[in-house]
Amino acid sequence: MNAETTDEYEPRIAVTGAAGYIGSRVVEQLRATHPEWELVALDNQFRGQVDAIGDVSIRHVDVRDRRSLEDALADADIVLHLAALSGVDDCESNRDLAYEVNVQGTNNVAWFCRRTGAGMVFPFSMASIGDPQSFPITADHPREPLNWYGRTKVLGERAVASLAEGAFPAHCYMKSNLYGAHELDGTRISKSTVINFFVDRVAAGEPLTVYEPGTQSRNFVHVKDVARAYIRSAERLVTQLDRGDTGVETYEIASDEDRSVMAVAELVRSLAREELGIDPNVELIENPRGNETLVEDFAVDITRSQRELNWEPRHSVAESVRQLLNDHA
Repeated sequence: MNAETTDEYEPRIAVTGAAGYIGSRVVEQLRATHPEWELVALDNQFRGQVDAIGDVSIRHVDVRDRRSLEDALADADIVLHLAALSGVDDCESNRDLAYEVNVQGTNNVAWFCRRTGAGMVFPFSMASIGDPQSFPITADHPREPLNWYGRTKVLGERAVASLAEGAFPAHCYMKSNLYGAHELDGTRISKSTVINFFVDRVAAGEPLTVYEPGTQSRNFVHVKDVARAYIRSAERLVTQLDRGDTGVETYEIASDEDRSVMAVAELVRSLAREELGIDPNVELIENPRGNETLVEDFAVDITRSQRELNWEPRHSVAESVRQLLNDHA
């Protein structure tokens, strides 16, 4: 580690993308779980939703600026690298930016970790595997992305794996589709993922639009569950740094809920009737994404995460949709 490990020593944890949907929750949970740890929160505020998290101020740093990044990360023992341009549509519309942030930015973080020996956590998304060929899906599945977002994440994952070998321990997450929201100091933090999008449409009095054929399945995991995985990784990395471990471990961060998009829409509609007395229409519309996977099964094996990180999802889609609807009431 970057300081001698003693009974009094506490690690310094840096979080990139700390003002975002997941990052803000990770910082909040780190502060609550390990108040003795030193936290450094970084974000360029391109899509940031907060300026501070409790007593942790967020420093304005762009992961593309290697010099500023390395200054901000100085003496970090672990970097939880969440800064990214995420989402298929955003990356397709901003290809240069996606490459600069997701590839070059990730390389910058991984290079810092190689030079200093700091541990690293990097999420690369299910978009990296493209059209799954076997089930349940594991992190060993071939990488055959169908879109630019997935390609940038594959390139980032390869950089981390290459640079970590013989130099630092890293955890790479194959992360499922997120949903849910959380609150920080009165600010609601959310993102327009599939399930959140449907709930927001209900609140706006608009129909729930489902891309054809509607039978395509996705695996869904709550943002709060994902944040807990980062805490577990940080705890494991502290031990691995003490042992002198290097190289990559890859984990599936998912749940046992792999519903079709149409089934999710119908669930939201049913709960909207029950909770709010609203009966939104569900409309099937033309799919503008000709290159997305349309598989009707998306089961993911999370055995490795359960065994090595002592992590498993706690939130269910139905419970969370009910809460989201009532938040809008």
